[in-house]
Amino acid sequence: MDLGIAGRKAIVCASSRGLGKACAMKLAEAGCEVVVNGRDAQRLKATAAEIAEATGAKVIPVAADVASADGQKALFAACPAPDILVNNNAGPPFKDFRELTRQAMIDGVIANMIVAVELIQKVIGPMSERKFGRIVNITSGSVKMPLAGLDLSSGARAGLTAFLAGVARSVAPNGITINNILPGSFDTDRLRANLKLNAQKAGTSEEDAAKARMATVPARRFGQPDEFGAACAFLCSAHAGYITGQNLLIDGGVFNGAF
Repeated sequence: MDLGIAGRKAIVCASSRGLGKACAMKLAEAGCEVVVNGRDAQRLKATAAEIAEATGAKVIPVAADVASADGQKALFAACPAPDILVNNNAGPPFKDFRELTRQAMIDGVIANMIVAVELIQKVIGPMSERKFGRIVNITSGSVKMPLAGLDLSSGARAGLTAFLAGVARSVAPNGITINNILPGSFDTDRLRANLKLNAQKAGTSEEDAAKARMATVPARRFGQPDEFGAACAFLCSAHAGYITGQNLLIDGGVFNGAF
């Protein structure tokens, strides 16, 4: 399917690896000029080269922390008026909520809520003038199904979801959509690191830990990043202009609900 966004400009945050990288790859395949971002300059450069070679698209690496004012400035220096913004940021690690300090909670809310809002504030004006904009926020399946130990991540991302629900409706007349994708268990470096840690704690192998985790997923497997990237690219496409303010849960059927 031709997504109808060839020539569009996209910023994909935290895209040197994992789900962000998969989104950047699929947007580049659709013909977009893509700004990729991460804090590890060497890894980011390799990612940009890989995507450019695979797709022939123009890919601009911006090594920066998007939580900082300087990082955001660097992003928009590389792409002053993006047509597409994919918000993504790593969540805080597992921790009992009683161990969270005030500063840790503030940092978590900044990383997983405030940064996305700040970036959206910067792109809404130009998108409104052009009467086209696609904003996708990568949140988490824990927004719908909170997990003990991920309380800070769940709370901050749920706050972002509620904050943008009204914003999405207010900018819809300008041809702008704002949607959220909620990933479950995807085969990424972060998932593998968590499996390794869990295996060590349980005194078992990483393979057994993976099998146990997959057994909790009705699809009986982990999601592949390119599946996630394809869903993101569709929400950014010319065909998705009537989809806004929605939460797309991609978890292999883990959430046991009808709505």
